Amino acid sequence: MTAIVIVDSSILLNILNVPGRNQHRAEVLFDLERMIEAGDHLFIPMAAIVEVGNHIAQLPDGTLRRSSADRFVNELRKAVADDAPWKPINFPSNEEVLGWLDAFPDSATKGIGMGDLSIRKEWEACCGRYALSRVRVWTLDNDLAGLDRIV
Repeated sequence: MTAIVIVDSSILLNILNVPGRNQHRAEVLFDLERMIEAGDHLFIPMAAIVEVGNHIAQLPDGTLRRSSADRFVNELRKAVADDAPWKPINFPSNEEVLGWLDAFPDSATKGIGMGDLSIRKEWEACCGRYALSRVRVWTLDNDLAGLDRIV
């Protein structure tokens, strides 16, 4: 059975081969190939797009910054055009953002930032939307690693 996979920034940084953020590239590409072969549905949340863009913009070398930014833009353009193994999750509605804001004070006291909170909320929404599918966050970060609903 195929899975719904939410791609975290830690994974996208490795796929895009962003210098200093690509230590697990071989493992990530291997896993990506397995997911594509399995027919899994991969989605990139807005938080991951913003976080990856920020990491790229902070690269110290201008040439690496430019080449990484070009790869980033090319891959996201392909995703928007439905010509990539993943799709961006639609931009959140005002109602969704207000729900995230309501949850943020409790989240912040636990050390969970707005990006991870929004990904957690996207995961919860996907669990409700795809009740008969496995829904997981594909990440290398411990904070989101446990988000995997197996049915």
